[in-house]
Amino acid sequence: MTRIAIVVGSTRRGRRSELVAEWVARLAEKRDDAEFVVLDLADWDLPMFNDENPPALGTAPSDPQVKKWAVAVGACDGFVFITPEYNHSVPGVLKNAIDHLFYQWHHKAAGFVSYGSAGGVRAVEQLRLVLAEVKVATVRSQVFLSMFTDFSITDPSEPGEFHPGEQQEPALEGMFDEVIAWSNALAPVRVA
Repeated sequence: MTRIAIVVGSTRRGRRSELVAEWVARLAEKRDDAEFVVLDLADWDLPMFNDENPPALGTAPSDPQVKKWAVAVGACDGFVFITPEYNHSVPGVLKNAIDHLFYQWHHKAAGFVSYGSAGGVRAVEQLRLVLAEVKVATVRSQVFLSMFTDFSITDPSEPGEFHPGEQQEPALEGMFDEVIAWSNALAPVRVA
């Protein structure tokens, strides 16, 4: 069965990505056309990338935690990245997690669930460029959540409450459809 990772791309205290990931995972569990696993970067404790050689040279990671990360990513056929927008881009921890690996990302599909004051769309634009370099095919459909309409926030240092608008679930389902279809279509390329 096609295996899709839900990658939770923020690790900061008071993050909202945990609320979003719970919603995404809850809807993913209802599907029978793929197996979903949550890869929360807060659980990985990845060091900042500092290996002598870039992963593109085919060198194995030296850090034990990165080796485990490589196995987890390598076991997946596609990804749903959950990302906030930090300063018009993705959180450094997400970029770092991508940079640690190369071949494990190849010929897989990805979709995006983003959030921020502008729905996180600028973060996803940056993320699409990064993922293209590691040969991940990104689908067009994405879910972009507004801090003003999809969340109720009284204290900016706290996650608040997440109440996605009624248009968000169909958008997520459509993105799931595309990620699964593209992941399946790329399977022969991964085998080759």
